Amino acid sequence: MNVFKIPIPVRFRDLDAMGHVNNAVYFTYFEEGRKDFFLDCNTDENQSFNFILARITCDYLRPVSMTSNLILQIRVPEIGRKSFHLGYRLLDAKDESVVYAEGESVQVCYDYARKKSIEVPEDMREKLAGYLSCPSSGT
Repeated sequence: MNVFKIPIPVRFRDLDAMGHVNNAVYFTYFEEGRKDFFLDCNTDENQSFNFILARITCDYLRPVSMTSNLILQIRVPEIGRKSFHLGYRLLDAKDESVVYAEGESVQVCYDYARKKSIEVPEDMREKLAGYLSCPSSGT
């Protein structure tokens, strides 16, 4: 199984009054990772993001501060017929045993012109399969 990794910079604006990264910002970190993951997987620069976000969760395990060095790992726990899941782990870049947060999102492939869900395109399925962390359920 491959794991996609990107560094995540902590910006001053990410902090709340307590000096920790605000809980909502974790979803922005996941979003930035998702964007980079698909840009990295995409070999056709004209191909669009043909999916919508259907669900996202985050388990906050320890606070992130301004001096934290972060790395985001992304994997693919499941690929269904019309949807796929992405798993996220926000780690300390210097010690990856330190986990700040874990999350998961569900994306549904979507035809924006017809305004309806579609099956996961075969080329996307193949790219996602390279990051698969468990057998596909086919749902």
